[in-house]
Amino acid sequence: MKVWATVLCILSVMVTPTFGEPLDTVFLEELTWPELRTLVQTGKTTMIFPIGGTEQNGPHMALGKHNARVRMLSERIARTLGNALVAPVIAYVPEGTLSPPTGHMRFAGTITVPEDVFRRLLESAARSARLHGFRDVVFLGDHGSTQVGEKMVAARLNREWAATPVRAHAIEEYYHAATAGFRALLSARGYRPEELGDHAALPDTALTLALDPSLVRTGLLRDDRAPGAGSGADGDPRRASAELGRLGVDLIVARTVAAIKASTTNLR
Repeated sequence: MKVWATVLCILSVMVTPTFGEPLDTVFLEELTWPELRTLVQTGKTTMIFPIGGTEQNGPHMALGKHNARVRMLSERIARTLGNALVAPVIAYVPEGTLSPPTGHMRFAGTITVPEDVFRRLLESAARSARLHGFRDVVFLGDHGSTQVGEKMVAARLNREWAATPVRAHAIEEYYHAATAGFRALLSARGYRPEELGDHAALPDTALTLALDPSLVRTGLLRDDRAPGAGSGADGDPRRASAELGRLGVDLIVARTVAAIKASTTNLR
């Protein structure tokens, strides 16, 4: 009996995680506060704020595309940097007016917030990160409507923080790589302008297929006709594939990591 008791005691020690054992995650929301404090103290001093958006993405792609995409890409970027953590996704951004509805607000499911509310949210989130010991606050916007606001907030905070070691960074290269950069890559491979489009077209759809294919209704991509006027899509997504999307993912991660490194060096 004593032998069995000894064996069970040894096994319990072997399978019980040690308190404070580091987790293999870069996501703030998966950490406890003591775990986060320890990571900051040991060098994880960059906080990435992923900025998505909840909006229509044509008949073939889910409303949460931006949110899912920026979260997954931010994880890859953070792991490549090695000194970064990722905050929860900011899912509500300016999308147009409510009355009358403009832009994507004309389609069911899109959620908008006023520009000033969005900017105040970014500012408060950045101040929170600074309070908890982060030295670099990085805004990564997956949506075009957020780019100006990100730049304005980062500039205002940097003026205020000029005498401190803390800086805010609006990394426009993330969005440029995901849009114009990826379209140029696909164009060089022979894809037509009408396929590349501006919204929910081939590039947008390919990126989503590479990152979270459950968000794409692939059956609709086999239609004989491209989405028409009033569908919410601008461009033809039918030849999109995960293989093409992975080219875009690699491009976005590489260019964004380089831009963050340059910004965190040049702003000091």
